[in-house]
Amino acid sequence: MALTRPLVVTAGEPAGVGPELCNALVNSPYARDLVVIGDRRQLDERLRVIDMPFPVNVEPGQPDPMNAGTLLDGLRTAAKGCLAGEFAGMVTAPLAKSVIADSGVAFSGHTEFLAEITAAPHPVMMLVAGDLRVALASTHMPLRDVADYLTPDILKRVLRILNADLRDKFGIDEPDIVVCGLNPHAGEGGHLGREEIEFIAPTLDALRAEGLRLRGPMPADTAFTPAAGRKDAVLAMYHDQGLPVLKYAGFGHAVNVTLGLPIIRTSVDHGTAFDIAGTGTADPGSLLAAIELAASMAQS
Repeated sequence: MALTRPLVVTAGEPAGVGPELCNALVNSPYARDLVVIGDRRQLDERLRVIDMPFPVNVEPGQPDPMNAGTLLDGLRTAAKGCLAGEFAGMVTAPLAKSVIADSGVAFSGHTEFLAEITAAPHPVMMLVAGDLRVALASTHMPLRDVADYLTPDILKRVLRILNADLRDKFGIDEPDIVVCGLNPHAGEGGHLGREEIEFIAPTLDALRAEGLRLRGPMPADTAFTPAAGRKDAVLAMYHDQGLPVLKYAGFGHAVNVTLGLPIIRTSVDHGTAFDIAGTGTADPGSLLAAIELAASMAQS
């Protein structure tokens, strides 16, 4: 990768597959450009490690909330190192939100935690699989709440961030973004919902006047097909409108990217996989893809 600064990888939940995924990195072409934050006792001696030992003995598949504080300290160390210019970007292995919550810490996920540390007001979730990039206007919320959550202000912030990061972190001079409608058939002219007419289309018109290249609101069942033509990203209105398509297209090598941060952060597209932790069967494909993408973004 020939980076001037290393990427930092957080090993994630110690009872999950994160540590063994990190150990697989010693045989990758990226090893010399990485620093791993985790418990040295779990990690291959050939890795460069910032040692943060867990206070409670780790058993694969048996997470202990008493280790959550050390896990979060590792995330803080990685993020602050990126802010200070020590690292070119950070890559995160999976953790379990419920385990951290059981420790008594209010924790909704990597994205929100890192946004707080970096003082980023509106992080945006995007997944990448090859040339397919899918960003989300809303993330982890019940479907019945999505229509109330989405507003012209929210859409403007998300699309401005998406456009800026595609340009600045992905090196795309004039991003071409397809925007999905909220309703089936993008509302079918108001017969299947009026959100497209009342605020989505007017918001896109306002942003086009700022110079953004936007198409839509487009029916989601068209936006992802060849009929929509070439595009640099698709903005889905809600989680399960966009991510099933992305994960079908890139399962095992898709990457989660947090946009809107002053640092580069990528992650795997899967969870802790407690059921196979410690068996040596975890596939490092997504972690390798996340490292490759972070390196590419850093070079851009």
